[in-house]
Amino acid sequence: MATLMLTPAFAGNSSDQSGGSQILNGQVALHTSISDLHTTIDNIGQGVGVQSTAAGNVVDITTMNDTHVTNDQYVSSVDISSDLGARVTNVGGDVAIQGQAVCNSASVSTDPIVTAINSTQVCNAVDPTSMAYVDAANINGSFSLANSAVGNSFEADSNASNMPVSTTQVNTSNVNAKTTANVSNVAGTVSVTSAAIGNNAQIVHYSTGN
Repeated sequence: MATLMLTPAFAGNSSDQSGGSQILNGQVALHTSISDLHTTIDNIGQGVGVQSTAAGNVVDITTMNDTHVTNDQYVSSVDISSDLGARVTNVGGDVAIQGQAVCNSASVSTDPIVTAINSTQVCNAVDPTSMAYVDAANINGSFSLANSAVGNSFEADSNASNMPVSTTQVNTSNVNAKTTANVSNVAGTVSVTSAAIGNNAQIVHYSTGN
């Protein structure tokens, strides 16, 4: 799965160069998260970007030193939904549209000697649901529509020589991505994707040369 591209929160962030970073992140979402976006765009000389995101818990951690992370994220039985409707016509550049609903998302990126991560994510939501309905016509550039619903997403990357990672993901919710696109008269490329994922984890450990 592609990177989620969520940027609404930086709940854990540290760059203590002397003693390293000890990051404890505990997030609990007990209330509904709803994003409702409907727009009409016409006669634009350059590019167009449209994004709707609904999320329970999001943390983005970036450090440049030794890092120990404990991450706990929990979403109760609530509704997390994104409803995106867009009509885009007569655009001189590219058109990029994204809809997304996610229970828990955690991203860790570090460049030290040691990176140790212990992450637990529990999605007990009713149904992370992302709905996207798009009409697009007469686009002089390229067109892309990405619509996704995710229970738990975890991503870590580091070039640390020592990188122990423990991740637990529990999803008890229904996950739905509903996508409709009517696209015509596009000069460039057209990309339409729809994804519904319960749990997703991506861990990248770069070679340290040792």
